[in-house]
Amino acid sequence: MTITITAFECSPDGGKGLARDTRVRWALEEAGQPYEVRLVSPQAMKAPAHLRLHPFGQIPTYEEGTLALFETGAIVFHIAERHTGLLPTDPDARARAITWMFAALSTVEPPILELSNAKFAEGDKPWSAERVPLVADRIRQRLGQLSVRLGDAEWLDGAFSVGDLIMVSVLLRTRPSGILGEFPNLAAYVARGEARPAYQRAFAAQLAVNTAARQAS
Repeated sequence: MTITITAFECSPDGGKGLARDTRVRWALEEAGQPYEVRLVSPQAMKAPAHLRLHPFGQIPTYEEGTLALFETGAIVFHIAERHTGLLPTDPDARARAITWMFAALSTVEPPILELSNAKFAEGDKPWSAERVPLVADRIRQRLGQLSVRLGDAEWLDGAFSVGDLIMVSVLLRTRPSGILGEFPNLAAYVARGEARPAYQRAFAAQLAVNTAARQAS
C-alpha cells in the first residue's frame, strides 16, 4: 500500500527542515519506505477534506490504505513500530527510546515553541520584550539538563533510535535563536543527526518543494 503524507506547498521556514513533515520524511527514509507527498495550501488545510484527516487543520497527515493518522509524534511512532531501524529489539532499550521521544515532544519542545510564539505571534505585544528572555532562559535550563545527560555520548541511549530522530528535530528549532550553540555537545549531536543519509534525503526533498514554490511565485 502506498504511503501518502501531507506537507506545506510552501513551508513557512522556506525549506530549512523545521516544518514537521521533515520528521515524518526522515522516519520513512530511515525505515527505507517509499512515500508520496500531497502538498496543501493554507486554504486547503482548513477545507473539510483535510479536516477529516487532521481535525486541527495542520500538517503532516499520514495515509496508508484505510489507516489515516495525524500528529507528528504518533505518525513517527507508528513508522518506528511497523518497520525496522528506529526501535531497538531489546524491550528495555525499546522502552527507553520511546521515553526519549516523549521527552523531546513533552519536555524539551514546549518552551522552544513558546519562544517562537513570543517572538513572532506575540511580538507586537507590550509585554513581549520582557517575556522573550524569560522563555529563552527556560529553554537554556532544559538544554542544560539534556547536555549533562548526553555528555560525550554519540546518541541518547546506545544506537540511534526514534528518540534521537525526534530530539534532533526539536533541537534544530533552537539554532536560529543561537541557543543551541551555547551547548557544544548538543550542537554536535544535532550535526550528527543532520549528517545521516536519511536526514539528508528528507531535507533535500522538502527543500526542493520550497525552491520550486519560490521560483513559481
